[in-house]
Amino acid sequence: MDVVVASRNPVKQNAVRQAFSSQFPSVDLELIPVDVESGVNAQPDGDEETRRGARSRVDAARRARPDADFWVSLEGGVATVDNQLMAFAWTAIRGRSGDISEARSVTLPLPPAVKELVEGGLELGEANDKVFSTINSKLSGGAYGLLTDGLYTRESIYGQTLIFALIPFVNDLYPQSRAN
Repeated sequence: MDVVVASRNPVKQNAVRQAFSSQFPSVDLELIPVDVESGVNAQPDGDEETRRGARSRVDAARRARPDADFWVSLEGGVATVDNQLMAFAWTAIRGRSGDISEARSVTLPLPPAVKELVEGGLELGEANDKVFSTINSKLSGGAYGLLTDGLYTRESIYGQTLIFALIPFVNDLYPQSRAN
């Protein structure tokens, strides 16, 4: 099975591999990373922009490599809810038939110091690195790992979200499961 991943980030690729392997355990999996634009801000703000970025990336990945079985994107975003900055991600998965499924991750409350830096124009990963004195944390556990002492990581949260987005492709109650 050829799966195009709209990212070269190893965290996202590992999450895709884990999710697809769990849902298609007897299939040989080939991940194909591609660099594509999201069409949204570098740090998406709010559900709508983050979801639009995931959808845009998955469609761009499909245009870049139209011969695959699935195309996958993950877009991390932030939103302020009652003055609390929250982090989350949207994923989009397109199947060969063109059907799309999306899912949103759990929401992570971020510390005030991170909020201040993000509101000042930094991307979340850069803000985390400054606050936690790390380097490229988005290529490892991310804010989830930093704030849970590794109990949850960016990869584990993304993997969980991808499994939910795959449900329509593997469960017979959805038309996509019969179309792919």
